[in-house]
Amino acid sequence: MPKEIKGNSGRKPPEASASHSDIDRWLGRQMPHLQPIVHGLDEAIRATIPALHYAVKWKRPYYGLPNLGWIIQLAAYDVSVNVVFLGGADFGTPPPLGTTDRTRYVKVTSLADAQRPELHEWIEEQAALRGGLESCPRSICSLPNAEASRLVGALARGRPAAPTPVG
Repeated sequence: MPKEIKGNSGRKPPEASASHSDIDRWLGRQMPHLQPIVHGLDEAIRATIPALHYAVKWKRPYYGLPNLGWIIQLAAYDVSVNVVFLGGADFGTPPPLGTTDRTRYVKVTSLADAQRPELHEWIEEQAALRGGLESCPRSICSLPNAEASRLVGALARGRPAAPTPVG
């Protein structure tokens, strides 16, 4: 008899903080050979996406935006680091791994992998799409994804944007 798949509705999303200190502690606890990779990824994410919120939960760092929820997660393993894009399925060219909901990821095994142009393009693209672990405001999340992305992209760039009239 197949096992019943249980949802994760009992799992609460991470608590957001404007402080990077929890992620700094997480970075310091990683294996020495992964430290250049996780530091490089962290720097790339923070340099690409302004006004981030941070959290560490389930032994993984999360990066999010107030209007989008959690958008990127890092998962360090023995020989690699997965960069998980919580809205990656909505990308023009999504990362190659993952099939669960809207989540897609890429496996990074070297600092050279962390500096690949397509990884930076995915980070930029994720900044304009809502994530998957925390609800965003109803006024944005209830919109079609393209319209929500347009509004949130304008907010991330510090420019107000009015919703496109429907009708």
